[in-house]
Amino acid sequence: MTTGSRQDREPAAQQPPQPQRFVISFAGFNRPWAVWIAHRLEEHGHRVALQRWDPQNSPGIDQALDDLARSGSRVLLVLSERYFSAGTHTDEQWNTALRAVTDRHPDRFAAVCLTDAPLPSAVAVLEKTDLWGLDAYEAEYRVLRRLELPTDRIGTETGRRGPRFPNDPPEIWGRVPRRNPRFTGRNDVIGTLRQALIEAPPGASTVTLLGLSGVGKTQVATEYAYRFASEYDIVWWVPAEDRPTLRERLADLAPALGLPRGAGSYGEQIRAVLEALRRGTPYGRWLMVFDGCDNPDDLIDLLPSGAGDVIITSRNREWAARHTSLVEVPLYARPESITFIRRRALRLTADEADQLAEALEDYPLALDQTAGWLADSPLPVGDYLVLLHHRMDSREAVAVSDDYPLPFPTALAILLNNVRENFPDALALLRLFVFFAPGPVPLRLLREFPADDVPEQLAGLINDQIRWNAALNKLVQFSVVRLEYSDLAVEEGGGGLETVQLHRMVHGIVREDLSEGEAEPLARAVRQVLAAADPGRPSDSRLWPRYAELIPHLATSGVLTSSNPRIQNFLLHCLRYLILSGEYRTCLRLSEETDLIWRALLGEDHPKVRELSYQYGEALRNLGLFRRAETLTRARADRLAGERGDRDLETLRATSSYGGVLLCIARFEPAREIFEHCLATYRELLGEDDSTTLAAQNNLAATYRLLGRYQDAYDLDLDTLRRRERVLRTHHISTLSSGIACAMGLRLMGRYHEAQTRQEQGVKINTQVLGLEHPQTLRAEHNLGMCLRRSGDIPGAGLRLRTVWERATRVFGADYPWTLMVASDYATYLREYGDVGEARRISEDVVRGYQSQLGLAHPYSIGTVGNLGLVLRAQGERTAALSLAEQALVGMRGALGDRHPWTLGCALNATGHRNITGRLEDALDLSRETLRTAERVLGPDHPMSLSAQIALAADLRSVREHEEAAKHEDAGIKGLTRTLGAQHVHTISAKQQTRPYWDFEPQP
Repeated sequence: MTTGSRQDREPAAQQPPQPQRFVISFAGFNRPWAVWIAHRLEEHGHRVALQRWDPQNSPGIDQALDDLARSGSRVLLVLSERYFSAGTHTDEQWNTALRAVTDRHPDRFAAVCLTDAPLPSAVAVLEKTDLWGLDAYEAEYRVLRRLELPTDRIGTETGRRGPRFPNDPPEIWGRVPRRNPRFTGRNDVIGTLRQALIEAPPGASTVTLLGLSGVGKTQVATEYAYRFASEYDIVWWVPAEDRPTLRERLADLAPALGLPRGAGSYGEQIRAVLEALRRGTPYGRWLMVFDGCDNPDDLIDLLPSGAGDVIITSRNREWAARHTSLVEVPLYARPESITFIRRRALRLTADEADQLAEALEDYPLALDQTAGWLADSPLPVGDYLVLLHHRMDSREAVAVSDDYPLPFPTALAILLNNVRENFPDALALLRLFVFFAPGPVPLRLLREFPADDVPEQLAGLINDQIRWNAALNKLVQFSVVRLEYSDLAVEEGGGGLETVQLHRMVHGIVREDLSEGEAEPLARAVRQVLAAADPGRPSDSRLWPRYAELIPHLATSGVLTSSNPRIQNFLLHCLRYLILSGEYRTCLRLSEETDLIWRALLGEDHPKVRELSYQYGEALRNLGLFRRAETLTRARADRLAGERGDRDLETLRATSSYGGVLLCIARFEPAREIFEHCLATYRELLGEDDSTTLAAQNNLAATYRLLGRYQDAYDLDLDTLRRRERVLRTHHISTLSSGIACAMGLRLMGRYHEAQTRQEQGVKINTQVLGLEHPQTLRAEHNLGMCLRRSGDIPGAGLRLRTVWERATRVFGADYPWTLMVASDYATYLREYGDVGEARRISEDVVRGYQSQLGLAHPYSIGTVGNLGLVLRAQGERTAALSLAEQALVGMRGALGDRHPWTLGCALNATGHRNITGRLEDALDLSRETLRTAERVLGPDHPMSLSAQIALAADLRSVREHEEAAKHEDAGIKGLTRTLGAQHVHTISAKQQTRPYWDFEPQP
């Protein structure tokens, strides 16, 4: 159809039309079009109401259409297949209703149409105009003409931001699989998905597509992305089969957003991407698809928040408990199966397609592969069905889970036999692929195949690009694999084939079909490919993306069970990378599996088994599994000490590892003895600047800090930092850790401004190098929040602490010890400056968490009980608060002695609780003792000593010793003014005679 040029249709100037009222009725599926049409009409001065069509909630079609007409507005229907499938009404019912309502309300109804699919015949009375496949100018012109409105101001804008034209592509479009031209049906599933996203609460539009492997979850998500692309400024696809890969792909969005690249790692990109999506800058309308995430823990902390939408595809129903809506993806309905088969295999009749669908139980993956083969095969469908039933009866098919339709493995076995007989190169390539993990296989690894390690059956294929491409294309034709291409421009190294995707079901069946003799050479070859790709430096964060690419393939290729020393070293490098990058759970899982294998293979005392145990122990310790970590590290240290003595380097390493666990379980003095011995011996054997010596010095400083020897700890930390800056690079992860330790030491000594200045810079660098969700970055941000609070920036502290607490909860879980530490500090902030009720809830959770994990006698359990007492006091429960305060004081004295700063803090709080419950003399005696001890231990100008001065003044006033009270109060205020400044919140509170308190702060 020709419509003439735009110039031909430009009308002469017309009088401004009188504003009219319109109701736009639309199916939720077509909301983008309805919103765009409404915006364009409003720009022309008209009033528009949107009404989503939902006949199921009305008495019937007649009544629903009558209700639209009675609004008094003109009604514009946005028609598509979805509009007529919103209910259960037949075409004849629609025809009757449309004829009746247009007879009763002539000239009230008009329609635009978004589809070329057949619609009920009575649609003709609406004189619809088609908008399918038009640009914005033509679509607006047709809408205005159909509504008999002037067309002289097409494209007019009043400055109000409107929706993008539905047919215009997003600003950023990346990694979305190519659209399947044979996509069939699934309208109900896509409509349900769309509705779930639309109706989700703000900031929580996350929907999980749930279904069997091979049922079409990825295809549905892909089709949704294409159909609704105009609703979004960003559409980004993230393969999520494993955590390292999804982190890498999520980071790839940063350059597309114009965000700065990280300094050698993708950590900065992840932080920047999540923050940009949360803020909605530069684009507020985004869609993120996480494809194939069957382990919610891998993704939950990386889910973006904000105004966009998130789609997850998964086989795991556990997502229902992770604040996402579930949308089930079922098997095909029979009409969908028939349509799909006939599109895939044009030679089949409708009856033959029906028979095939019946035999394959409407299972999409089986239909795709079988129809793809039959399309080029002369085999009659009847003969194929006979063959299929024969094999099923004789149980020749590979056995798979009972969750899958029985014919699928049989159908795949027939297909593979055809490939084996007619396409040997394709079969060889497919067999190689199954020794990588299911999902994406980076073809770069295969292009770098070590020449000496190519299996004989693959040598000619890998070295012949023409044969390689022919074999790959044949696998694509049969829907056995899917190819994905780089989104980068050619000049940036993109524009070519990047990965080959092998479906999980196909992967398992092909793998099971191989004999041990066929499998071993291929597995060995893939292991050599992976080892050849080892960057070799797991401590270099710039190389972490390359390690992330390798991790998913370790178990599948047999790396964990290999006896090859080169492969074993490669595995140890991967485990070290996982520890340093904060992927503790993945490291623990791989370490547990490997430990059992290597002990049987190599023996208990083999050096590689011992090396593995270090990574194993670190994973246990970092995940809070302290008792298991203690058992493992103590046994290793005792065995080495007995065999080699306490000055052997391996013994020192094992002993240091054990000492780290002792710190976690609050055995501070034995840990101090270990670390002092290790540091002295390392200095003697290796020198003061050796990296191992510096690690030992760092451990001793942490021990001093936990013992309350803050000045000693700071001196060691500062020396370690300076040496690491000289020996290691400035941005090395260990150097950055020393920077955090120094800032923490300054804060604990009361030098708040210096601590804040140092930590602000530290947060920037840790985030840039390691990423927003790395444990060390979270530690830096947490310390900055505490510095801000102590420096008097209360709003900044609250925002920082809450953000870190929320992220720590997502990354590690609510009961992880480090999360409990952050939660404890955030609760003390809330008690003073926020919601006391929330502070109590969080404080009670923290106490329960620490007591269940660490025991009642651990200082962290004791100190957080004291914090809970302060919350109860704030809520007026004075007697209960006093009981908890006294319990904390007695417990801390028993755990750490009278002179530890934590004991002094508990004593400071107990004086306040005694005072307000009338125990004035007891409060005064304890206040005097606390001040004396604090000044001896921490010095007279430490904030705790000055707080003890102010508290003593309050207790003296309570017993009418006003002269002595004034002396202590004056000394305390002068000290606070001198050290913190006249306008600091602590100084002001002292001047207002507000009694000070002490918050227990668990330390990392």
